[in-house]
Amino acid sequence: MPKITYVAFDGKSQTVEASVGSTVMEVAVRNLIPGIEAECGGACACATCHVYVDDAWTTVVGKPEPMEEDMLDFASNVKPESRLSCQIKITAAMDGLIVRTPEKQG
Repeated sequence: MPKITYVAFDGKSQTVEASVGSTVMEVAVRNLIPGIEAECGGACACATCHVYVDDAWTTVVGKPEPMEEDMLDFASNVKPESRLSCQIKITAAMDGLIVRTPEKQG
């Protein structure tokens, strides 16, 4: 199982195991990761699961699709490495993935 590390705005980190095929958001919710609210439950209808993908992982994770880019307009403090965690499907190649949560969502 791939391991994903979530780093909170305050620098505290938590590494958890993730099932291939689930999303970074689903894994966060299942593991009570602080900073990911996921109000729409993964429907790409809000921006409350916004994360920053670590620079070393942006190529592996890929770029957002147009619908996700539109929803990122509603996120706070968007950066080039911003993604909605509900749209990142976990693959075996993502073992070691690091994502950071922003200071606030939405």
